[in-house]
Amino acid sequence: MKTWTKRLLCISGAAVFSFACISFSCAKTSVKGNAGTVYAESGSSIVPESSLKIIEALQDSFRAISNGVLPSVVEVDVTETKTVTTVDPFEDFRKFFFGNPGAQNGDDDGSSRKRKYESKGLGSGVIVRRTGDVLYVLTNNHVAGEATKITVKLNDGREFDAKLVGADSRMDIALVSFESKDSSIPVAILGDSDKVQAGDICFAMGAPLGFSQSVTQGIVSAKGRSGSGIGNINDFIQTDAAINQGNSGGPLVNIYGEVIGINTWIASQSGGSQGLGFSIPINNVKGAIDSFISNGKVVYGWLGVSLLQTNDEYKEALGVKGMNGALATQVYIGSPAQKAGMKPGDYITSVDGHSVKDVEQVQREVGRIEAGKVVPFTVVRNGAKMELSVKIEERSEKVSSDSGKLWPGFIASPVTDDVRKELELDDKVNGVVVTNVMQKTPAASLRLQNGDVVTAVNGKSVKNLQEFYAELGKADKSVNFDIYSNGGTITTGTYKF
Repeated sequence: MKTWTKRLLCISGAAVFSFACISFSCAKTSVKGNAGTVYAESGSSIVPESSLKIIEALQDSFRAISNGVLPSVVEVDVTETKTVTTVDPFEDFRKFFFGNPGAQNGDDDGSSRKRKYESKGLGSGVIVRRTGDVLYVLTNNHVAGEATKITVKLNDGREFDAKLVGADSRMDIALVSFESKDSSIPVAILGDSDKVQAGDICFAMGAPLGFSQSVTQGIVSAKGRSGSGIGNINDFIQTDAAINQGNSGGPLVNIYGEVIGINTWIASQSGGSQGLGFSIPINNVKGAIDSFISNGKVVYGWLGVSLLQTNDEYKEALGVKGMNGALATQVYIGSPAQKAGMKPGDYITSVDGHSVKDVEQVQREVGRIEAGKVVPFTVVRNGAKMELSVKIEERSEKVSSDSGKLWPGFIASPVTDDVRKELELDDKVNGVVVTNVMQKTPAASLRLQNGDVVTAVNGKSVKNLQEFYAELGKADKSVNFDIYSNGGTITTGTYKF
């Protein structure tokens, strides 16, 4: 069985795409010459005039779109300086005869050396803004984010040295800039990717395999494709327009000549296009362009919860069967979520008035919210819907990665039949199973371990997931747990808030 791979698009690949809806020949045949040779004369068509006008109108539209957008599409050539460690195969021989003076001086043993080398690559980009003589090009982080030298090449062949304005690995986008006094260099029109629908005609533009100013055509195959498999928080527009390595950072364009996406990756068994290309919706990155220019980085909003994508079995145990959303399994102590009254076990169904279907969408919606803004969150708690007003803060990598501030510090899982069998639990043992205990958290300080079964919270018996979160939510000053483990029950120490 072949394996599908997900490939970023800035180095290599190959594919062929063709668009043909009607096969016809614009020719009239006649007999010429003594040998009866048949030649084709141009000037007439076997296609009815009415049909031909439709096809020509379509072709003229495709030409207009290409001619209108390509001048704002650039090739992005990059150089990265990389460091590699090499091992000298003759070092043991030298040590035997000459000793190891490097080690005596406190250096390494000399058997390996770090060497720098330059790696060249290329991708695509699209001019999205101009301020005075400075033009800004949107591309992918995996194209330009680590570059030490960047050159952009326009459709007329002119080349400009460029510099990195900012890059973001979470969304895989980057913004580079170059300067030119030529006011005729066009800026692309950004469309509204929320209006895109499956079946819409679209065009992928860029420099696949270095063939700059290339245009391929297809349709939007789907929306909302997940990027979790490549570590990307975006959802993606899927298209069958041919996209290959080198297309990264180039625009996906609609029939109005508007940019609706940034081409980023493909799913392929061959390494080339197989009609499965994926583009970042342009609405996802419009705010990032402003943020790059103002701050040199993308500023994300921060809620302060740990989210879990629940399956149907978990949803049923939680009492939210059939609902879309994401479960807040843990809340950061002192976070915007905790300050607003959000608790572990709250099931988030909407953010700022937008319904959410999964963890990734919650992350995207929160990330777009400006720090300091108060927005409503709809959550389901103990089977009832409620609304919380949360004042979003700016996301800090240091704070958001500090798992020691997570409350309660573990994920509670339902005791299913499979779990009961695996842990060899008696039918009389009920509660929730402790999983994913985080270091330096309240759970760790109480010495909870994966596989423990919480049977009571602050002395109140809990038989299932709903009861566990209900009792946990009542603990506002201190908490202890009754734990069933190794055939016996113990009570933990008390954790004080």
